Amino acid sequence: MAATPMIPPPGDGGAVPPTMAAPPPPGTDMTSICFRDQLWLNTYPLDRNLVFDYFALSPFYDYSCNNEQLRIRAIHPLDISHLSKMTGIEFMLSEVLEPHLFVFKKQKRDGPEKVTPMLTYYVLDGSVYQAPQLCNVFASRVGRALYHISKAFNTAASKLEKIGYVDAENESASSEPKVPKETINFKELKRVDHILASLQRKLPPAPPPPPFPEGYAPPTADGEKSSDAQQEQLAAVDPIIDQGPSKRMKV
Repeated sequence: MAATPMIPPPGDGGAVPPTMAAPPPPGTDMTSICFRDQLWLNTYPLDRNLVFDYFALSPFYDYSCNNEQLRIRAIHPLDISHLSKMTGIEFMLSEVLEPHLFVFKKQKRDGPEKVTPMLTYYVLDGSVYQAPQLCNVFASRVGRALYHISKAFNTAASKLEKIGYVDAENESASSEPKVPKETINFKELKRVDHILASLQRKLPPAPPPPPFPEGYAPPTADGEKSSDAQQEQLAAVDPIIDQGPSKRMKV
């Protein structure tokens, strides 16, 4: 202990050093900060005998604690035989896993066997942290779980909406079959036209139509009038009398 640097207590008329400013009140949330002194770690080993001196350099340390009074009296600050006889704020080393983990408990002592826990700090691989309170841990875990559950429900709802939309489209498509559109291949169409034109040039011209028989009147655009006149004309002609005297029957 004598070899480690110690911050001298302020004198009666001296000013308080900047490093010995008033600590934050108990219960102040300092879980967002981390303390680490690499120069101290390179100079001294981090074990159960020197870890309290290293912790005293952090902003988590309370200079009004009973441990600081023992340090002034050149007594080891974690000596339980002296701390149990005092009352007030104290730090206790509860768990040790050298040289990686050291856990300190800040508590208020009202008697040799009566202590009230306040806060917990830990030194992990040379970095000092304030442990969060159990209620804050539960609140954070519950909030994170609710966030993921809400996100899962939103994702499931969006997928169900998409499935319902696709099913509705499939039903409408099955009830109203779509007529396939015929695609026209213009290259094939031009090719067929070219073949037909070449065949038409090779064939001889069509003969003229034969003449109408005698007594036949072609239909006119008048429709029924022309057909009626044609029937009257045919009825007026006697096929036997008009054939001439040679074809008449002899009596």
